[in-house]
Amino acid sequence: MKLLRLKITDSAGFRSLPCGFEHHFRTEWSLQDELAQPDGFAPFVCAGPNGSGKSNLLEALAAIFFQLEILRVRRSFLPDVLQNADQDFSPVAFELDYLIRIPSEYRGPNSPEWAKVGVWKNPGESVRFQWENQSDFDTNVYEVFKGGHADILLPQYVLGYSSGENEILSLPFFKLRFVQFDEYWTALAKQLPYPGRPDARLAYLDSGFSQAILLCNLLFQDETTLQPFREDVGIEALKEFRIILRRSIPLTRQQAEAFTAGDYVQPGYTQPGYFADNAAINLDPETGDYRLKLLHGLEGDERTSIIEKLKRCATLHFHDEATDTLILDYWVNERTKDAFRDNFDDSALSLFQALQVLLTLNLYSVSDALKSDLYTSTSYYVGETVPTLASDQRIMRFKFVRFTKQGVARPMMLKELSDGEHQLLHSLGLCLLFRDTNSLFLLDEPETHFNPDWRASFITRLRQCLPGKGEFAQEMLITTHTPFLISDSKPDKVLVFAQDKTNGAVSIRHPDYNTLGASINKITMNTFGKRETIGGHAQALLEALRARFEQGGQDKEALITEIHQQLGDSVEKVLLIKAILDGDQPVKGEAQG
Repeated sequence: MKLLRLKITDSAGFRSLPCGFEHHFRTEWSLQDELAQPDGFAPFVCAGPNGSGKSNLLEALAAIFFQLEILRVRRSFLPDVLQNADQDFSPVAFELDYLIRIPSEYRGPNSPEWAKVGVWKNPGESVRFQWENQSDFDTNVYEVFKGGHADILLPQYVLGYSSGENEILSLPFFKLRFVQFDEYWTALAKQLPYPGRPDARLAYLDSGFSQAILLCNLLFQDETTLQPFREDVGIEALKEFRIILRRSIPLTRQQAEAFTAGDYVQPGYTQPGYFADNAAINLDPETGDYRLKLLHGLEGDERTSIIEKLKRCATLHFHDEATDTLILDYWVNERTKDAFRDNFDDSALSLFQALQVLLTLNLYSVSDALKSDLYTSTSYYVGETVPTLASDQRIMRFKFVRFTKQGVARPMMLKELSDGEHQLLHSLGLCLLFRDTNSLFLLDEPETHFNPDWRASFITRLRQCLPGKGEFAQEMLITTHTPFLISDSKPDKVLVFAQDKTNGAVSIRHPDYNTLGASINKITMNTFGKRETIGGHAQALLEALRARFEQGGQDKEALITEIHQQLGDSVEKVLLIKAILDGDQPVKGEAQG
């Protein structure tokens, strides 16, 4: 997709974006150039000081697509608390325009490749769509989704990632994660078929998915595709891993009654008719204890079920009856990889979505009351309310993920990597998994733990992972504080944020100079207001030396020697020494030019 315009028309605004805030992502001219001469993948780089509102733009897009996703899945399944058709979510009014690439199966011989989609909502009204270039219609969202146009009008996925504590960005994704859990839970309770992958298109892929992301890429991707992993982190070959699945969990009588809508087994009864018809509920006749076979909806069918597929790929699997735990061990070689390709449609994304379903089942301990609160929450502290399970209480977990790494004699575990290595593998691996989709990526400071060299090459790595050619086109917004990402971007892809200190309103502008290839110092001065090239403590020492020179009476040679002894090389130091030698009064800040 290609974002064109966002306008907030909610009278309350959205976060720091006031009512009337409007941003055009592309001009008519830049769009035409981009379509006529594609120059590969290039993200929008959102830069500016801390607290300048960079994340608010990502949050607004996440909030809008959350609303659209809720409306899309309402026709199939949603928890009761989200079924209210009149329920308003922030922002309650907005306008969003974008281009969407029409899948080839929906295009005729003379149909355009792109369609322009307009989405807007007025207070108290339902969302409306305008779809140009294809059939040119203007209708409300219910008619659009009823007509099966969701696959055409919406991005295939909206993917969020934050390296920090930005819960406002994660909140709409987090809600959809619970919707995905409830979707499976309802299918299990009502004994309905389950497709084996999440229906909701929004996914927040935080650090809890790192192991799944790495495994899927190392099992499926070829050597050329994996080059970004090789060049920086030095990852070579996946050697082994274990998946541990807890098949059932204990239930109280009240939980069993709620799960089966009253059709539960009475303790002590063995006559036909008193046993619940739902095969997912077990009763021990001797103890009267209930257990829910939480994986029941993912087992059974030997051809299509997730569990059976994982078993077929395993080197060894066994069932621990005492704990009702399934352990699957994988010693990875080419035959292992072939087995995964055969069972998961030759697709890393297909395997990842299966693992995503299993990881989502770890939310089983969250109460219905807490989920209801979460679905309508606007809190900054939602993550703190969700219980964290001990490892042996989780439904699904990985162990012993080992791989070889350049320069390391023995296979090492994923947990041995540094924070920066984890973050690079996670962010690049996320791109590789979804490279063959038309998706929107919202990445909040994905490079915080990178060294300067990795920051300088991050855009290059992204372009390697997302070539931006063929049938697929991704859109990405990245918030950052590093000038390296700006130096690798053209000005029309750089969004510089500023916040009014009086009213807090956010404004966005493009740089007024060519950022592509610009020096780090120039970008730092123009974007972040940092005019010096040295650190604050060093600058204070230099200013003290400058003051002594300005007071006069100093021996020039002795002062210059002292400057050399105290300070390393910098533009500021050179200019001060030059001023001393020339006998001039140095001009403060002269290094800025």
